[in-house]
Amino acid sequence: MAGNLLGKGWAVRVCDIDAVKVRELAAQGAAPGATPALAAAGADVLIVCVVDAAQTADVLFGEQGAAAAMVPGAAVMLCPTIAPGDVESLAARLESLGIRAIDAPMSGGPARARDASMSLMVACADDLFAQHRLLLDALSARVFHISARPGDGARTKLVNNLLAGINLAGAAEAMAMAEAMGLDLPRTLDVIEQSSGQSWIGSDRMRRAIAGDYAPRAHVTLLEKDTRLAVEAADAAGFTGPLGAHASRVFARAREAGLGGADDAALFQLLRKS
Repeated sequence: MAGNLLGKGWAVRVCDIDAVKVRELAAQGAAPGATPALAAAGADVLIVCVVDAAQTADVLFGEQGAAAAMVPGAAVMLCPTIAPGDVESLAARLESLGIRAIDAPMSGGPARARDASMSLMVACADDLFAQHRLLLDALSARVFHISARPGDGARTKLVNNLLAGINLAGAAEAMAMAEAMGLDLPRTLDVIEQSSGQSWIGSDRMRRAIAGDYAPRAHVTLLEKDTRLAVEAADAAGFTGPLGAHASRVFARAREAGLGGADDAALFQLLRKS
């Protein structure tokens, strides 16, 4: 996301616990900030891209946190996939400081973030959306203004990621079944991709899996977290479906089997042993 903005002429300051990432972005024209507070000082918008709610709270309100350095009227884009209740709590805490919250989880991964083809699911007040529309459009060609209520972006992302998890678990099961039946896996996937069983995440991950490529692009732990949060959000809404909890348990099994740091294509590796 930072590289995309820099390439379009935006002024960007960056802070990351990975010094290599900071140096790489500095070489592209970014100004490094040693702490979240230094990175956010005077910024119109702070974009937070971390893994979970605890990390988000630490970036904003921890020691040398960003929120204390921001001026009233500035905005924070919350991009991690976190629980809707956490988004609401963080937004309320920011609002108490005069800082406006943009609930903006994203979908697409690093390559689509770099070329601005990722999806942004935005929930914020209409005037705030309009105020920062140029930035949102620079970040993504697929911006969806979900509602004016922070938390609805998170809800939409969890619905999407639950379906992604279900599709991936299903694709891994189907390919493991095909292998057990003695079918040629690349040819079987060729058929699926042109037939009713096709899904983008299934094709993307299973192509890598049947090639034995488990180098992490998206760790198992991410969809494990996201499917768990999705099931919890469904429970909070009084909804129980037949598939989501099962898919979530498959990701939990993969982590317990030591595959948490592998690419989530490793679900095939797990299920082919079943």
